[in-house]
Amino acid sequence: MKRILILAAGLSAICSSAFAQAQKPKINFPEYKFTTIKELPVTSVKNQKSSGTCWAFSTISFVESEIIRINDIKDPEKYPDLSEFFVVSHSYSERADKYAMLDGALAFRVGSEADDVLHVIRDWGIVPNSEMTGMNYGTDLPKQAELDAVLKAYMDAILKNPNKTLTTAWKRGLDAILREYLGAYPEKFTVDGVEYTPESYRDALKFNPDDYITITSFTHHPFYTWFPLEICDNWRWDEAYNVPIDELLEILDYALDHGYTAAWGADVSEPGFTRDGLAILADVDLTNAGSDQAHWVGYGEAKDSAKKPRNGSKTNNVVEREASQEQRQFEFMNKTMTDDHGMHIFGIAEDQWGGKYYLVKNSWGVTGKYDGIWYASVNFVKAQSIDIMIHRDALPEGFAEKHPNINR
Repeated sequence: MKRILILAAGLSAICSSAFAQAQKPKINFPEYKFTTIKELPVTSVKNQKSSGTCWAFSTISFVESEIIRINDIKDPEKYPDLSEFFVVSHSYSERADKYAMLDGALAFRVGSEADDVLHVIRDWGIVPNSEMTGMNYGTDLPKQAELDAVLKAYMDAILKNPNKTLTTAWKRGLDAILREYLGAYPEKFTVDGVEYTPESYRDALKFNPDDYITITSFTHHPFYTWFPLEICDNWRWDEAYNVPIDELLEILDYALDHGYTAAWGADVSEPGFTRDGLAILADVDLTNAGSDQAHWVGYGEAKDSAKKPRNGSKTNNVVEREASQEQRQFEFMNKTMTDDHGMHIFGIAEDQWGGKYYLVKNSWGVTGKYDGIWYASVNFVKAQSIDIMIHRDALPEGFAEKHPNINR
């Protein structure tokens, strides 16, 4: 089965846990009380710190959940902890090849996407995090600005081609930089008394990168067809399957209901995406127009609101913008919606007013009100999703029969 997937995520300015909100309008959110409806197993929250590697952290988290599901691992002590920087290093090395062959006509930076992770696992295998932490340059957490700058300067010097022909040493030099900063690739290692190579470890975990697919939703290409998302981080030019946005949400809900998590690429530049673990499509003008909730819902209504199910357009004093296919397309085409950040969706929750949310694992450390977990409203996911990646078996029953070209 041919592996075709794409997850747009990884612009280093946003992917970094140094995510800045100084220019975002301030929204006075109410005190939310969330009830978990569905929660699937995930590994512990990690911290990408000052690195544009959300695509690696989020997809490795997704892969770990898949390994837990596939192998029916019940004991959290036995959950896998895989190396993100084994993937990042291989990705940078392979991206340098294409950057050189295209004479620099390619974005050469750490930002990438989930597809990249699957490429690396398929071609090179995977290793435990303990075998390659990526912390080989004097810090406890990723701080990658120096490495990114060194690699870019090195590659730009190579592209000047002062010898009028590329030498046989340039790639060894680049890989040496990666090795000194991120560590050497483990050739063999032992887990629970068994010796593995990266490839045999992947196979022992029963993870097949070819079993995954990504769904997107934009109207500049026909629905129910494949196309490569036109974003810089899609440097491998892989394709996604295009469906209407309401159907994308139906696919996501079906997957979660049937025990499958999803890797998620999204735009998080909205002011309703906060450091405190909220992702709400807040209408800033309406929400901030008055300072008291009585102006919007009335004290009487607020008092009884816990008894009244909400449709997601208004949660206490926060008014959400309506999400639509047309608005998504408009913002994607004018570049106000782009591939900011990669995360991992693993469940469903409700607030005290009956609003539905998705449980989202981030990679900014154990932080915020919910210890590194975000609650994303349906409207936010509908409006801000670039795409989702799921196991092929997580597609709704009958979908592949109705749209057989998804099986290519």
